[in-house]
Amino acid sequence: MKIVDDVKKKILPSKDYLFKTIRVDGKKIEIIFNEVLTDGRGINEYILEELVNLNKKELLNLENKLTTCNCKIIKKDEILDSLNNGFVVIIYKKIYACEIRANLDRGVNTIESELSISGPKDSFSETYNTNLGLIRRRIKSCDLKVIDFTIGKISKTKVGLLYVDGICNKKLVKKIEKSLRMIDIDGIIDSSYLKNSLENKKKLFPTIMMSERPDKSSMALLEGKVVIIVDTSPYALILPSFFFDFFHTTDDYFQKNVNTTFIRIIRVFAFFIAIFTPAVYIAVTTRNYDLVPLPLLLMLKAGRTFVPFPAYIEALFMIVCFEILKESDLRMSTTSGSAISILGGLILGDAAVSAGIVSPIMIIVIAISSIAGLIFSSLELVNALRMYKIILLLLGTILGIYGVVIGAVIMFYNICTAKIYDYKYLNLDKNEIKDSLVKIDSDILKRNSKLTNNVIRGRYK
Repeated sequence: MKIVDDVKKKILPSKDYLFKTIRVDGKKIEIIFNEVLTDGRGINEYILEELVNLNKKELLNLENKLTTCNCKIIKKDEILDSLNNGFVVIIYKKIYACEIRANLDRGVNTIESELSISGPKDSFSETYNTNLGLIRRRIKSCDLKVIDFTIGKISKTKVGLLYVDGICNKKLVKKIEKSLRMIDIDGIIDSSYLKNSLENKKKLFPTIMMSERPDKSSMALLEGKVVIIVDTSPYALILPSFFFDFFHTTDDYFQKNVNTTFIRIIRVFAFFIAIFTPAVYIAVTTRNYDLVPLPLLLMLKAGRTFVPFPAYIEALFMIVCFEILKESDLRMSTTSGSAISILGGLILGDAAVSAGIVSPIMIIVIAISSIAGLIFSSLELVNALRMYKIILLLLGTILGIYGVVIGAVIMFYNICTAKIYDYKYLNLDKNEIKDSLVKIDSDILKRNSKLTNNVIRGRYK
């Protein structure tokens, strides 16, 4: 058969595609499938056992006879796509594609990177339908719209753009849809590929949030945002994401307002400590001596008496060592990671101080700064804090406290001028202020008026 020969030419020398020829009531039927993407037991039960019980007339209407599986008529140029998506292709007069996919996903597991104390524990997986189901399980409405895309010339990855009709701004949906259609790439292996194509690359701070939490994604949809899910990726993209969004967690909405407000203020202090502590320490101990009391200055200087390196070299060395230690801890297994933490944090740190390579106060300063940055779950935000920390440290070394002030002005200017799909990154309005840093009770919860015209919750249309 010419169709089968054409398929064989296109897939050779791959051996995981199988071709079977069977006879039913004297008629020859060709069956093609990929053995790693399909379920062998399902093929036997739902296709082969059904086919042998059919007669000549029934073979002409296979899509209605094979009722135990999803079966549809396809065109010749859709055969390869169907095979690569776990379909069994049956050729007899017409071309049929029957869905008998193998179970290749790891199921719904617990959250690993965005831990929650009192919230739901389920997380996204690598399967598109599972991820979509986890969101639809929470938003049981037909107004939750899904626009499907196939991105990647070679990978042909399924991508879904989700929004709630009646809440989300249609202009935002159209802009994101246009951006997705313009992506020209060989393959999408993870949602981070799309993130790099959609966000503002000129700014260090992240403008798109990645989340493995379906509850957090559902909250974003009800706020008027857009969520993008990608097949083979356990992380969804939430956009647009604003500056204060990275200071919030899902636990904030499961606790009392007083506790939430206190924790958010702690996060703000941690933000400033992570960026400014090393730079301010270098500035006041090397150039601006008059900014600290004399007894404190003498104590700081005494701690560095036998250190042979300048303070900025010492600080950069400690920052690099901490980043190496953190990266090693992330990449190794749980057992090895704890051993690395003990070795790097206790043994090597104590030995470095005893040898006079670094001063105790410098270890304290860098440790406080680095630990404060780890309070945020977003890896992109942690990386941005690290970069600004190094930039401010260098400016503080060259210009002293004036360099720190200049660096701070540049940083806040970038935050205030950054935009994501025409929305200001520092996006605040009268409704959002009540849920930015201080969480305030209100009789009627309102959405961000800059995201949606449907401001009052409960007024769905």
